Amino acid sequence: MIACTIAGSDSGGGAGIQADVKTFQELGVFGTTAITALTAQNTLGVHDIHAVAPAFVVAQLDAILADFDVKAVKTGMLFSSDIIEAVASRLKVEHLPLIIDPVMIAKGGQSLLQQQAIDALKTYLLPLATVCTPNIPEAEALTGIVIDSEETMQQAASHLLACGVQYVVIKGGHAAGNTARDAIFTQHDAPFYVETSRADTKHTHGTGCTFSAAVTACIAKNLSVRDAIIEAKRFVDAAIKHPLGIGQGFGPTNHFAYNQKLAKENVYVL
Repeated sequence: MIACTIAGSDSGGGAGIQADVKTFQELGVFGTTAITALTAQNTLGVHDIHAVAPAFVVAQLDAILADFDVKAVKTGMLFSSDIIEAVASRLKVEHLPLIIDPVMIAKGGQSLLQQQAIDALKTYLLPLATVCTPNIPEAEALTGIVIDSEETMQQAASHLLACGVQYVVIKGGHAAGNTARDAIFTQHDAPFYVETSRADTKHTHGTGCTFSAAVTACIAKNLSVRDAIIEAKRFVDAAIKHPLGIGQGFGPTNHFAYNQKLAKENVYVL
């Protein structure tokens, strides 16, 4: 099976294209890539960003789609409205499962999405999405709704579903409590939740990229969207709870953990 990631490069290897390809590989999926931006980055932060010309992003996609039987596509850091519009225009004729990780802020606080690109994301790309995987701050930025309760989370999800997204996964890593609970809302079915115990660690760089890449890989392997989300939660839980302990800042997750049989805790589906 083959998947494609459209995202930025992380020179530190913990997030972005590098995290996506590692996740694809660990889940038995061949990864292809269209790079949207180069970052000078490590666990201490993002030090510089060089965006790729939108036409060259499309050229990468053209080359991939002309040769490979891609089964699912994900987007990560898209950076600008021009890149978003170009990617959406190219993908809308493909009718492939599309997983959107609306990357906005790096772990160190640096902006990875220009402000004017948020409207472009909602207008051009979200209507094509099979799954969108925002964390709480990203969901708030996309909808303008402050999420401080189950009711406001439902309101934010409804706003994103109205854009055309089929499944909205609002990740609970930024919420309080002893569990990490992700809420999944769909166009037609009742919401459900996936939950694990929370890990006390700062080594969480690339968790969003890793989770969305795992969803993409599982969908490429013909799992249902529901089962793909559950398995992705299992993958990222293992990666967080068995960190590599490298870097001086927000260290990367451990992409090896899932296949090293370190995923011992249950993922509870509620």
